[in-house]
Amino acid sequence: MTGSPPVHAIVVMGVSGCGKSTVAARLAQRLGWEFAEADAFHSPANIEKMRSGTALTDEDRWPWLDAIAAWIGAARAQGRPCIVACSALKRRYRERLAAGHDDVRFVYLQGAYETVAARLASRSGHYMPLSLLQSQYDALEEPATDEKAIMVSIERPVEALVEELASTLS
Repeated sequence: MTGSPPVHAIVVMGVSGCGKSTVAARLAQRLGWEFAEADAFHSPANIEKMRSGTALTDEDRWPWLDAIAAWIGAARAQGRPCIVACSALKRRYRERLAAGHDDVRFVYLQGAYETVAARLASRSGHYMPLSLLQSQYDALEEPATDEKAIMVSIERPVEALVEELASTLS
């Protein structure tokens, strides 16, 4: 990315079911970077709220986002490049995660509601119900051009996305 500082942290973002965890984990493996799943930072209360079909509020999300930002900050401070899979649906969430650092990049996995709904409907063992998907699309603020996010379509195979991202980000 010409003219940009080296990337030390990547946030793979998008709505639930778009493939964030899969793409982020495989990209982290491909680059040899540390990986975290943002779901692991949720409080038990947040998980229960989502499991019951209630969308999280901004107030629910702030401590969660702060915990993820702290993890990114610690990894950066220790010189450990890192990747996190996190919805980061709103611009202010992304700003909070980046904490003013130009070396934190966002990769937006963009996909149609129907595609993601089909994926969620076939997924088992996750607390995020299909009934909350529309609330995620309603809250979604796609990255603006000044955010310098990399946008990729989830219609492509995961390995193709990972290879493209690895070459773009290295």
